[in-house]
Amino acid sequence: MTEAKKKVIVGSEEWCAFPGIGIPAIKARVDSGAKTSSIHAFNIETFRREGVLWVSFEVHPLQGNRKTVIRCERPVVDKRKIKSSSGVAETRYVIAVTMKMGQETWDVELTLANRDSMGYRMLLGREAMNGRLLVDPSASFIMGEPSAEKLNECYGKPLAKKHGLKIGLLASDIDLYSNQRLLEAGEERGHDLYFLNIKHCYMKVDDIEPEVHFRGGTVLRDLDAIITRIRPSATFYGCAIARQFESMGIFTTNSAAAISQSRDKLLSLQMLLKNGISIPTTGFADSPMDTGDLIEMVGGAPLIIKLMEGAQGKGVVLAETVKAAESVIDTIKSLDANLLVQEFIQEANGKDLRCFVIDGKVVAAIERSAAPGDFRANLHQGGSAKVAKITTEERKLAIKAAKVLGLQVAGVDIIRSKRGPLLLDVNSSPGLEGIETATGKDIAGMVIASIEAKLEWKREVGKAYHSEGSRS
Repeated sequence: MTEAKKKVIVGSEEWCAFPGIGIPAIKARVDSGAKTSSIHAFNIETFRREGVLWVSFEVHPLQGNRKTVIRCERPVVDKRKIKSSSGVAETRYVIAVTMKMGQETWDVELTLANRDSMGYRMLLGREAMNGRLLVDPSASFIMGEPSAEKLNECYGKPLAKKHGLKIGLLASDIDLYSNQRLLEAGEERGHDLYFLNIKHCYMKVDDIEPEVHFRGGTVLRDLDAIITRIRPSATFYGCAIARQFESMGIFTTNSAAAISQSRDKLLSLQMLLKNGISIPTTGFADSPMDTGDLIEMVGGAPLIIKLMEGAQGKGVVLAETVKAAESVIDTIKSLDANLLVQEFIQEANGKDLRCFVIDGKVVAAIERSAAPGDFRANLHQGGSAKVAKITTEERKLAIKAAKVLGLQVAGVDIIRSKRGPLLLDVNSSPGLEGIETATGKDIAGMVIASIEAKLEWKREVGKAYHSEGSRS
C-alpha cells in the first residue's frame, strides 16, 4: 500500500504538455490497455543532423481543430511495428520527450502516428504510466484543465506566422468530397487554396507572356502550385489549361502529358506492357466484322467489355455468353464508340485492390468488394472497402505503373489472379473518400505535403500557426 500511495491518480482523460517540442497543451486519452503512447503527427520526414537520425513532424494539438498546427523536431530513438486500431501493423518512429501533467514531470517515449480519425490527439499508454500513475476510469481531468482563455493564450494568435503557398485546385466540382478534402487539408497547413473551375479558366497563348485568366478577368500568375484533378469528360480542355500553367513555370501535381496518356486506355496498357507489367489479356478492334475473333482472342466468354472513355466503373459490362458479348460489342460499334474487350478473372470473386501512390510510394491500400449481384468492385455502385495488406510484388507493381505513366499522384487498381497480380487501371484523379474512410489516413494531407516537399516549403519549428485559406 505504501508504494501505491506514492502513485498519482489520474482520470481517463487528462491535459498534458510537451515544452521541449513547443506543445503547451494537448488532451490525452489515458489508456492502460495500450502498451505504447502515441501523439498525432503528420507530414513526417526524417533527416540527419551531425550524423544522428532526426524526425520532423507537424501536430494538430487541439481536438476537433485541424487549423492550428505546430511543427516539431526530435531525434529518433527507435522504429517500432505497432498494430493500429484497424488491426494493421505499421512501422512508426519513436521519440523521447519530457511530458508535464499537472505538477508532475517525467520523460516518456512517443510513437508518431496520424490520429486525425481518432477522438484524441494523444494516447498515454501503460509504459509511460508504470510506477507513476493509477487510473480512475470514471474521472476526467484530475490533474487540471486549462480554461478557454488559457488555450486561447497558447494557440489563439499566430506566432511569427510564415506565409504559406498559393495553391490552385484545377477541377470541375467544388462540392466533391475529394476536392473539399484537398481544400481543407491545404488550408489546415497554412496555405492559400483557390478552387479553379476548369470551365471558368481561359488562356493567353504567348511565347513572351503566357497567361491563364479566371472568370471575371483575374490573371492567375502568382500561384506556386496546381493540383490537377481533371475529370475524364474535361480531359482535353483541362490538360490544355494544365499545360499552360506548366509553361508559366507553375508546378502541377500531375502533368498534362501524364494525365493525357493515362486517360488513353489502349495507349496506357501498351506502355505498361512494354515495361513488363502484366495485365489481363485485352483485345481491341475497329471493325464489327472482327467481333468473333476478338472474343476468342481473350479466351471467350465470360468477358469484360469496356468503353475507352469510361470512368468510375461506368461503361464496363460483363458479357456472360458469346452471344451476349457479340450483341454488346456490335451495338457499341454501331454508335462509333471505341471499346476494349478483356478476359474475366473469375477467381478474383468481384474484388480488387486500390493502391494510392504519391511520389513513388504506396501510402495506403484498400481491398474493394463488389455489391451483391455485381461483378465490379466499385464503391460508386454500392461496393465496400477495407484496409488491405498488399504483397511486395503488388507494391512494386503499383509504384512502377504510376512511374511508367509519369504520374506523381495515382490510384492504381490491381486484381489478384492465379498467375499473380494483374494491372487493371491507373487513375490520374483518384477519389479520396473510399480510401480515407477505410484506412483513417489523411490522404489529402499527404498530397499537400508532397507539394510542400517539391517546393521545399517548411513551417518554422516550435511555433503555432493558424490557417485561414481562401476559396474562389
